[in-house]
Amino acid sequence: MPWHPVPLGFVFRSRAKSEKESAADKALVTDSKQTRDPQAPKGRPTPKRSVAQGQRRSVANTPTTRKEAAKRSRDERRAALEKQRQALATGDERYLPARDKGPVRRFARDYVDSRFHIAEFFLPLAVIILILSALPQAALKNISLLLWLFVIVLIVVDSISLGFRLKKQLRERFPDANTKGAVAYALMRTLQMRRLRLPKPQVKRGERP
Repeated sequence: MPWHPVPLGFVFRSRAKSEKESAADKALVTDSKQTRDPQAPKGRPTPKRSVAQGQRRSVANTPTTRKEAAKRSRDERRAALEKQRQALATGDERYLPARDKGPVRRFARDYVDSRFHIAEFFLPLAVIILILSALPQAALKNISLLLWLFVIVLIVVDSISLGFRLKKQLRERFPDANTKGAVAYALMRTLQMRRLRLPKPQVKRGERP
């Protein structure tokens, strides 16, 4: 019987290498049996239908040109301004400007709107005083000057009184909140006529805030 020499590489072939090749073959067979979404990234699981639809909508809604991006930016800005305009009329906290947001500012507005204030009549009184001062009679000019001084004094006294009372109410109602600027915010609101105030008044005259 003839003797055939056995190659040394076959005899001394490492066992680890054989195991690696076997595992690789099994992995190839397993991967070939799995179905994969053609649009799914290679090596990643197929996304859920809702996720895939959201991704497709996001890609479809992404502006492709500078003109489309500018148009979308204008539309978003216009929508935000419209929401803000409605919020100023209804008092919706979600869309109010930053200076009007928060329970402290809301209380300050309600506190001002629930009372009469001399400062809110400043504009119509100023018009009357200017008309009197423009007349040729010296007596009427003197009356307009005295009336002007009287109105200024009343506004100052009323504003100081409002500031002290509002500070006290804020300390009692919001002991841990930041009330900085709330009094100045309220005083600026008194200078506006009630029907012209923004945000619109949410309480009636005499109603407690």
